[in-house]
Amino acid sequence: MILRIPDAEAMLALGAELARASRAESSLVIYLHGNLGAGKTTLARGFLRGLGFLGAVKSPTYTLVEPYQCASHMLYHFDLYRLAAAEELEYLGMRDFLVPHSLWLVEWPERGRGILPAADVSIEIAYHDSHRRVQLTACSVAGERLLRRLPPALQSRSVAADNS
Repeated sequence: MILRIPDAEAMLALGAELARASRAESSLVIYLHGNLGAGKTTLARGFLRGLGFLGAVKSPTYTLVEPYQCASHMLYHFDLYRLAAAEELEYLGMRDFLVPHSLWLVEWPERGRGILPAADVSIEIAYHDSHRRVQLTACSVAGERLLRRLPPALQSRSVAADNS
C-alpha cells in the first residue's frame, strides 16, 4: 500500500489509524525506515495518540528506547540511529521487551539487523516533491491483518493513494 502524506497532521492521522488497527493483535513489530526528518517520530507520536496515550512523547534518539504504557498494550519506541553495533541491543535488555501485548515501533531497524525480531509491517517514508510517500508492506500474517483493518477513510483525512 502506497500513500501520499501531505503534512505532519496527516502523518499523525496515519499513525493513529495504524494504532487503532493494531489493537486486535497481541503483539506487533513495526519497522520505520526513512531519512532524518522524514516523519518517523511523527508517525510514532500519532500511533501513541491512537492508542490513547496522552502524555509527552519523547524521541528516543539518545535513550534508544522509550516505553509507554497504553490501555491495551505496552509500546516500545526504539530509535537505533546512534547504535554503533547491533549487539548493543543485548545490553539494552531487548529480549525483556518481547512480552505479550507489546507493540514495537523501530526507527532505523537496519542498525539492529540480525538481533531485532522480524517485522510484521515495514513502513518506508520518503520525501517526494512537497509531500511524503509512505509505503506500508506486510511482512507476516499479523501484518497482513493489520493492513486489511485500515479504513478506507484514510483518503478523507488528506491521505490519498499515490501511484508515483
